[in-house]
Amino acid sequence: MKSISRRRRAHDENTSERGFAVDTSFVLFFLAVEFGRTVFSLNLDNVFLFLTLLAVAILPYFLSDEKSSFTNWLLGRSLIAGLAIMLGAIFKQSLGVVLPETFRFLPMTLLIVTAMLCCYVQFYGFLKLRLAK
Repeated sequence: MKSISRRRRAHDENTSERGFAVDTSFVLFFLAVEFGRTVFSLNLDNVFLFLTLLAVAILPYFLSDEKSSFTNWLLGRSLIAGLAIMLGAIFKQSLGVVLPETFRFLPMTLLIVTAMLCCYVQFYGFLKLRLAK
């Protein structure tokens, strides 16, 4: 009976660690798409968006319990961000030509929905009831 509870605890810990990185990766992706959509207009909003993008790319490493190296973490996150920035720039070029102009709000809408879901999942993980040992 005790071995089953140990295995379940280890499984829950591994799932929560991977879940944290996956949740923030989706937020990072949609944030980078929004940054890529607005990358060619230089203003103060883009500076804050870039700083937020860096924070979302780097800080979850220090908040998670992953044991991978920081360079591997940063390489993976920068690949996600770079691909998403390119997709955002392509998305901007396709507005009004392939897609209707009203779709320009789609990346920010998806970012907000993803961030809300990520917060929900993280708070559920923090607040779920655990049995006393």
